[in-house]
Amino acid sequence: MATLKSLDHLDPARFETAVILRKLASASRCLAELKGVAASIPNQGILINTLGLQEAKDSSEIENIVTTHDELFKGEDATQEAIDAATKEVLRYRQALRKGFTLVTESGLLTLNHMLSIQEVLEQNRAGFRKLPGTALKNSAGDVVYTPPQDLQEVQRLMGELERFMNGDPLFDADPLIKMSLIHHQFESIQPFYDGNGRTGRILNVLYLVKEDLLDIPVLYLSSQIVKTKAEYYRRLQAVRDEDAWEAWVFYMLDVVEKTAAQTIRTIGAIKDALQDYKHRIRAKHKFYSQDLINNLFTHPYTRIEFVERDLKVSRLTATRYLDKLAEDGFLAKQKRGRVNYYINIALTAILMGRRPEGPAE
Repeated sequence: MATLKSLDHLDPARFETAVILRKLASASRCLAELKGVAASIPNQGILINTLGLQEAKDSSEIENIVTTHDELFKGEDATQEAIDAATKEVLRYRQALRKGFTLVTESGLLTLNHMLSIQEVLEQNRAGFRKLPGTALKNSAGDVVYTPPQDLQEVQRLMGELERFMNGDPLFDADPLIKMSLIHHQFESIQPFYDGNGRTGRILNVLYLVKEDLLDIPVLYLSSQIVKTKAEYYRRLQAVRDEDAWEAWVFYMLDVVEKTAAQTIRTIGAIKDALQDYKHRIRAKHKFYSQDLINNLFTHPYTRIEFVERDLKVSRLTATRYLDKLAEDGFLAKQKRGRVNYYINIALTAILMGRRPEGPAE
């Protein structure tokens, strides 16, 4: 079986076909529009938190780590004993994403140490690059179709080359979206860690776009589209190894970027509309309206009394009064689980779950 090569052996010119360049142009336009739309939300933390939760769910689902929106929103910031193992793993994904975003924005780079830090948060260990042979991939008939690099020194060499490629290889003159597609394939083929390779690789996608200034904040999450085309995703990955089908892989990834960006634009637009609707209605009805309250309601799909106490710096009695009144008026749905009351943002959760939001009662 052929040895995995570094990306330097590829000729950038092979991706300058009319088909790829047209798809690149449309994907780039969508991504630029997404960057602008995301910037129109004054509190960027709302998008980082809510869309980050959605990405954590979708990316983990690819690895058969499944939780529900309900469990995920209830588990947010809850005590670790109160949530199931799958939800804990999904929430760690968002934590790892935030860690990586901080590292990239502070350094302007995406380094091996950053990748190790991301994987450490995901897996809650410091195992680092795997020192044992990687797991061979088999087809449905049980035949081995791909074996990742088996030796630690080989893994380290390939990852070092990938780090240089990610941070400005002057000999490879290609659009960042094309490079992101190549980087993702190479990382998934190296399989540098014992576990968490798929999720780490998908975090690196959006962090690379932030590093390249194509996005200001991590809001383009490809996992939802990959979930929809999971069979094709793995087929395209393997076709590169078997047939050197890089062009088809790049086209697939550009299409995923375009479709995901378009969907994210619609999602952010819906969140923005719901936020403005809540803002105007709550301000008209209640003297306790504040921007901090709106930020709380749209940062936490399921908010809690403790969150409002902390964010608004009010007493527990006051926080309870605010939330109960908003629930009475139809902005929130109050749900008790054990000793905890959750106040569900009806419009926001409908958007995140893919349903058409309904406005609160007049």
